[in-house]
Amino acid sequence: MWFAMIALLTWAIVNNFRYLRGFDLKYDAMANQAVNTALLFGLLGLITGSVWARATWGAWWVDDVKLNGTAITMLAYLAYFVLRNSMDDEQKRARVSAIYSIFAYVMMIVLIGILPRLQTSDSLHPGNGGNPAFSNYDLDNSLRPVFYSAVSGWILLSFWIYSLRLRIHKLQAKNIGS
Repeated sequence: MWFAMIALLTWAIVNNFRYLRGFDLKYDAMANQAVNTALLFGLLGLITGSVWARATWGAWWVDDVKLNGTAITMLAYLAYFVLRNSMDDEQKRARVSAIYSIFAYVMMIVLIGILPRLQTSDSLHPGNGGNPAFSNYDLDNSLRPVFYSAVSGWILLSFWIYSLRLRIHKLQAKNIGS
């Protein structure tokens, strides 16, 4: 689910830059729906991760830099929706949302991708602290196809949901315009 969230947020950034280049509102809608869908997958990741942590380590939440970074990222993107819904002018909303989303994405990369690798203490997540990232200790060769198939499946499912949300948005916009 996390890979799907990151893929969708990356797609949102691409569309934010496309919007800022030509100010075409279709790119704003694509970015907004990508963020909407990404937050769904992020929330599901936080919930299922918390259930996993409770069953595995006996706590709903453990003090891990990646977990805390993810929670902060989710809050930043929730603030994106508050900011976005506080403006009535479509072009202004699209411009401010695009710029805010770019900063939120950079913050996500720092909090989830860079900062955990700088941590010197051990982490529960692969590739952080003293924990190896998908080495022979984490994933043997017989499990790699399963892992990468699961990641691909989640990403494809997320983009399918995104495309449905985008189609619904276009139909609603068409009905309001007519």
